[in-house]
Amino acid sequence: MLDIKFVRENPDLVKENIKKKFQDNKLELVDEVIELDKKHREFQLEGDNLRMERNSLSKEIGNLMREGKKDEAENIKAKVNEINSKLDNVEKETDEYSNKIKEIMMRIPNMIHESVPIGKDDTENVEIQKFGEPIVPDYEIPYHTDIMEKLSGIDLDSARRVAGNGFYYLVGDIARLHSAVISYARDFMINKGFTYCVPPFMIRSDVVTGVMSFEEMDAMMYKIEGEDLYLIGTSEHSMIGKFKGQILPKSELPYTMTSYSPCFRKEKGAHGIEERGVYRIHQFEKQEMIVVCEPEDSYKWYDKMWSYTVELFRSLDIPVRTLECCSGDLADLKAKSCDVEAWSPRQKKYFEVGSCSNLTDAQARRLGIRIKGEKGNYFAHTLNNTVVAPPRMLIAFLENNYNEDGSINIPEILRPYMGGIDKIVPKK
Repeated sequence: MLDIKFVRENPDLVKENIKKKFQDNKLELVDEVIELDKKHREFQLEGDNLRMERNSLSKEIGNLMREGKKDEAENIKAKVNEINSKLDNVEKETDEYSNKIKEIMMRIPNMIHESVPIGKDDTENVEIQKFGEPIVPDYEIPYHTDIMEKLSGIDLDSARRVAGNGFYYLVGDIARLHSAVISYARDFMINKGFTYCVPPFMIRSDVVTGVMSFEEMDAMMYKIEGEDLYLIGTSEHSMIGKFKGQILPKSELPYTMTSYSPCFRKEKGAHGIEERGVYRIHQFEKQEMIVVCEPEDSYKWYDKMWSYTVELFRSLDIPVRTLECCSGDLADLKAKSCDVEAWSPRQKKYFEVGSCSNLTDAQARRLGIRIKGEKGNYFAHTLNNTVVAPPRMLIAFLENNYNEDGSINIPEILRPYMGGIDKIVPKK
């Protein structure tokens, strides 16, 4: 959420930013909110004047009572009561305008960073850099669920009977591999100096609207019927929510945390749920990282964070690349974002396995996350990034470690988490 003062003083910049995000339907919101802000400030000023007049008259009443001028004091009390009645109406109007302004401000997108490429959607994202040599073996690599089934590692039919499409049972060595990747990612981030955390898997609506736009909320979140609770779509939601309404000591920043959680998503929209694969599903697990920091440090952390994901994938010999998300592919609260994509030797192309985002002070404004400074309090910057998200990671892992005989190599760094085995072999 932007600062209303910034919008008031820079309407053309805000409108240009909306155009860059190809959301021309929101242009009228800028003029609307500026007009509402004008009326809001008029009522605020009227309220301030009424309170000053009331305070002055109240002092006068005290003086008159001390002088024994009771009748004159009573007349002034009547004026005070009249002012109180006016003030009640003015404060109601002020609150109504304040609520309308907040509702509109939460729909106006955050200002994107000057380096963000302009484009309508993810087809116009820009490749930044490749890491590792993409290899296509001279033998066929099966579809990822076929690999898992040959290893007796997945049961989609039972999951469909129990929960429907978008769910799965992982079994045996594949389930163990899934847990091994999560555990390795946890320790990887702890070794980077991040504090490990397991957060709540449900959050209240005021946290939901604090961490994402209404459009994202509708497309992603599952609501618990009859309660003010939502299942998290990623642990970033509850991790950033942890700091809601807090004034953070400058000396304790930055907060760098890595969190494990299951994630639940509707996955509404053009992509939909896969019936056969496990790339886009309703439930999965993830290791996440978040940073809450000083505004001037946020882009340094942004570069560090995505580089950690690249380093983790490369430590498992998986080639990856980074893509700069264009303006039209950025969610409303994001100022800058990049995707990490892993190489698929079966498809002979890269696919998304993680995303790193700097939201500057957008979430902090919505949630009231401030830093206690020497010259007053100011809003923090928040960032998030995927460390690893099985089962997407499993797709990349299985394809890049698949042998012609159907076995799967286990890289040396992961073997301690797999009981020391160096290979998963199909059961006869």
